[in-house]
Amino acid sequence: MRHCFYNETVGFFYNNSRKELTTYWRTKDVLVVALGLTVSVIVLLTNLLVITAIVINRRFHYPIYYLLGNLAAADLFAGIAYMFLMFHTGPRTAELSLKTWFIRQSLLDTSLTASVVNLLAIAVERHQTVFTMQLHSKMSNQRVTILIFCIWVTALLLGLIPSYGWHCLCALDKCSSMAPLYSRSYLTFWAISNLVIFLIMVVVYTHIFIYVKRKMTRMSKHTSFHPRYKETMISLVKTVTIILSAFVICWTPGQVVLLLDGLGCKSCNVLAVEKYVLLLAEINSLINAIVYSYRDTEMRSTFRRILCFPCPRNSKYTPTVVKLNTTDRGTLSHNGHFTVDSSI
Repeated sequence: MRHCFYNETVGFFYNNSRKELTTYWRTKDVLVVALGLTVSVIVLLTNLLVITAIVINRRFHYPIYYLLGNLAAADLFAGIAYMFLMFHTGPRTAELSLKTWFIRQSLLDTSLTASVVNLLAIAVERHQTVFTMQLHSKMSNQRVTILIFCIWVTALLLGLIPSYGWHCLCALDKCSSMAPLYSRSYLTFWAISNLVIFLIMVVVYTHIFIYVKRKMTRMSKHTSFHPRYKETMISLVKTVTIILSAFVICWTPGQVVLLLDGLGCKSCNVLAVEKYVLLLAEINSLINAIVYSYRDTEMRSTFRRILCFPCPRNSKYTPTVVKLNTTDRGTLSHNGHFTVDSSI
């Protein structure tokens, strides 16, 4: 019968995994915490701005924007989780109870998983609308609500599983180096799951990229080719490139490091880059708000209206509402031009 160590301290498991546990603040610890808190505050503010814009602007009450709002909520949660980590790291780690340590890690795992799964849902939605030449998908509000619910259930399950059994408190030889209370098999599972999601996203966006490029080539041969449509297509290709580049840069290093630790690589110095790859993944929560929202003209206009709320009504910063005439709307809609969310 296995012996479990539920009454041991966090320090006991850190010593078992040979992970350094400091009792005083080093310069490196202070810099990491300062940088982490700065990133967290920016993530909170930018994603809160996105959520506010989607709530107050009725033009955003469509499935894609509900998904964007949910992505912003996930990234907002990630900012809170990372801030919680910053207040419970360094020398404070040794003072944590096992329960608090698991809460700290579960918050991170849940929020980051929710963010990644949201990105996948947005990729699939964009694929559907681009290939059907629609401004917005025909997904009902009920289906969007169910999808959002499923995203959070999945994130919660993956985030809470270690706290409810998939840990190494009863098997010290299976403990991770990066997360000394987690089982290496869980880290392997979590990393592979995220890499699979990443691979699906690459396939989806690559398909969109190829389709848009071929569409532009065919349409450019016709004299009736609308210049605004070409502009939209180019914008879409640029956004797809930014999305994939940001995702690869921010997520791949962390997933590779987690996978190496989960597989028990002895020669890999995963602890040397642990904090930096986690910070890089958190930065993606900031990039999401920029890529998926700030490139949308209507969204930027709403941001200015929110930020300039205290400004005088006659201020030069007051956004101007541009109306399209009936002919333009019909032409753009007929050609499949995305007048609101073309850059997403």
